Amino acid sequence: MSAPDADSQAALHAHGDTPGHGSMKSYLIGFFLSVVLTAVPFWLVMTGALGNAQATVIAIVAMAMIQIIVHIVCFLHVNRSAEGGWTLVSLVFTSVVLLIMVVGSLWIMYHLNSNMMPMSAGGNGGIP
Repeated sequence: MSAPDADSQAALHAHGDTPGHGSMKSYLIGFFLSVVLTAVPFWLVMTGALGNAQATVIAIVAMAMIQIIVHIVCFLHVNRSAEGGWTLVSLVFTSVVLLIMVVGSLWIMYHLNSNMMPMSAGGNGGIP
């Protein structure tokens, strides 16, 4: 069995048939951003710099969402050009399904809680 020649290897790589790999630069940028996006929320909580618990939670959630995007782009290499855009399409589909499941579950739990029959003090399940 002979090894493939250089022309066939170049043709294979030229058509984008191989998955995209990140460069050292993209990995270092992703690592640096991940460290910053982890250290800043830690600092916010430990010092109480914002002075408001709700503002701190909003800042932490925002940085967590940014960190998710950094990981997807820098480490998972999901973009419009990877595998003809199918990785991005599958990521969007998965995100929509998860959003529907989480929001739907919270909505159902809220309405179940507000529509439940009140319990009596006797502990018999509201039955007189």
